[in-house]
Amino acid sequence: MSKRHSVRALALARALTPSSHHFCTAAESSSQFPLKHVTRSNFEASLEDLRRHVKAADFVSIDLEMTGLTSAPWRDSFEFDRCDVKYLKVKDSAEKFAVLQFGVCPFRWDSEKQSLVANPYNFYIFPSQEAAAGSRSSGFMCQTSSLEFLARYQFDFNACVKEGISYLSREQEDEAVRRLELEVDKRSSGFKEEPLVKVADVLFTQRMQNKFKVWREMLLQIKHRDSTVNCSDKEWNQQFETFFYKMRPSLVLNGFTFYQLRLIQLVLRQHFDDLAYVCDNTANSSLQHLVVYTESQDDKDLLLEELKDDPLSESKKKIKSGVGFRHVIDLLSSEQKLIVGHNCFLDFAHIYDKFVGPLPSTAEEFVSRVHSCFPYVIDTKRLLTADGYLQYLMKKSSTTLSKAYAIFCLQDAAELKIFSSSIKTRVKVEVQVDEMSSSSWNSGAKHEAGYDAFMTGCIFAQACSHLGFDFKTCSSSTRMAHSKYLEKHVNLLYLSWKSGDIINLCTQEKTTEFSISRKHKRKYPAIVFPNILVIWGFPQTLKANDIKQSLCKTLGASSVTSVYDLDDSAVFVQFSKAELVSEFINMKEKFEKKNDMVSVLHPLSTLLDGGKTSVAGYEVYKEICSQPMSNIRFADQAEALRFKWTAKSIESTSNSGGESESENLIIVADEEPEPEPGSGMFLTDQWMKSYQQSPEEDEETEAVAGNSCEISLRS
Repeated sequence: MSKRHSVRALALARALTPSSHHFCTAAESSSQFPLKHVTRSNFEASLEDLRRHVKAADFVSIDLEMTGLTSAPWRDSFEFDRCDVKYLKVKDSAEKFAVLQFGVCPFRWDSEKQSLVANPYNFYIFPSQEAAAGSRSSGFMCQTSSLEFLARYQFDFNACVKEGISYLSREQEDEAVRRLELEVDKRSSGFKEEPLVKVADVLFTQRMQNKFKVWREMLLQIKHRDSTVNCSDKEWNQQFETFFYKMRPSLVLNGFTFYQLRLIQLVLRQHFDDLAYVCDNTANSSLQHLVVYTESQDDKDLLLEELKDDPLSESKKKIKSGVGFRHVIDLLSSEQKLIVGHNCFLDFAHIYDKFVGPLPSTAEEFVSRVHSCFPYVIDTKRLLTADGYLQYLMKKSSTTLSKAYAIFCLQDAAELKIFSSSIKTRVKVEVQVDEMSSSSWNSGAKHEAGYDAFMTGCIFAQACSHLGFDFKTCSSSTRMAHSKYLEKHVNLLYLSWKSGDIINLCTQEKTTEFSISRKHKRKYPAIVFPNILVIWGFPQTLKANDIKQSLCKTLGASSVTSVYDLDDSAVFVQFSKAELVSEFINMKEKFEKKNDMVSVLHPLSTLLDGGKTSVAGYEVYKEICSQPMSNIRFADQAEALRFKWTAKSIESTSNSGGESESENLIIVADEEPEPEPGSGMFLTDQWMKSYQQSPEEDEETEAVAGNSCEISLRS
């Protein structure tokens, strides 16, 4: 292992070992910023406080801290990605990585203090198996660079894992209730009474009948004589444990199979009117099978009536207790407050995936469902670029959260003088946690979700003031969202900040903010998707320029507009004309059928050397991106799915009368390498070697590169 790898591994190890600093659950913090830390131990009490604060809030800001961003380098968002592909990559990230911290900060206007009052909460959450209510064990991926990033800012991993609040999504809760109801129906359906034909069944039922008869007679003897009867049968004592259930003598049936329990029910119905079979799951979350003695038919009817709802209600209570942190999401949704985030499209993908249900397959359906849960959303990153003067204040620099906060929300008096000359009316903000309040504080811990949510809300408040919104006239979140100063900014989120793609949560319309595109110079010419082919499997020594030269020498100097690196194993090639796509594919097929000296000297020989080069249209690339598996290299991902896409291409060709459109076409080399099925689990060293974060990247931006591994929570 190299020295650099050792240092990175050591940093991660330190981050995951018990920390020496005191973990606070109230307002105290090493940064002296008043922040309410919430874990499993104080969640219930904190939730009640949060309900009160959200109900009174004018808006609520949020922020999330995750275990990673991209499961492979090629899953990053590129300029040449279509909006539907960009959504698929966001979907993949939300499904694979976990949320470790969730920051919630309600803001309300206090007319007496003439300031906004913020109540920042920092929730530690963790998808524990205990909350899964019998479902499959949870699992998530981690990106080493993301964990190192959090460790750099003193993230408490131990508090998260040990004290993190568990949760169930709405769909998980509904599924758990459905399973429970099916189980109860199955138990209450009884055993179909048919003649016993097997000798073993007859002998078993007779034996059970005799034992129940002996036990019943013992009870009657005790009742009438008021004396104690000892049983010397060791087998009886081991298999029948007597205790009281709902104030009635009962037997616990241990060690019987499901079929034997059904036979026991049959025996009780046929021979014992005063004995009732009960299946109870209220004790220690495990099922107990009982035979209960009743005094009379009325007593038996009363018991059965009690049990009719008891098992279901008790189990439903346990499922409800597993809902955990989702109560916070349900609160924000039900109150329909204006939700403020910073570059928060991925945040809402995580919120939907973790707390609502599986993510839809299309961006349009996703934003429609998000809008039904959260009707008013504002993205401060979008807001800062929507106004020319706000852009001027940002000095055309990065709009990262911390930089925007430093410009708009400084506390230093000297800096406030400069600030006040820039913004029409500066909004005062006071922080309040429990009984503590402060209008002057030191900076908090950056990239701690609660503090980041607070920064997001402060930026929004100052931007609102500049846009002309007056908090003094605001009495409800709905009126704020419909303000003439803000309504044109509501429900517009960046699907991709890099390309300026914006999606409307209300109308599902996608647009591109051209001012952003001009500000950030386009790296490549305009994308024409029908002219694009993705190529992989070529010799690794080839670079993008080598591939372009090979194609231009073959098809003409102006035949290739540009070549985009997807990763170190694949490229996108954009041809100047759509017909050149088919021409290249035909030449490739003819070239690979030949094996002579002329072929060796052909300009395409460098690209097709080795016989493993494959090409596909953009739609195949989209389908590959939609698959849940993630090999580190795109070429490995494509090869693992090769036969599926080849079959799909053949089917598409036959359905279209033998003519396949280039966008859907996949052409593979004649020589087929051994398929390498992907597992979605990445080795640390392999990931680090293939894609490392450059040291020049802004430390305020979470790197998309990093080591990945899979963590599974085993029951």
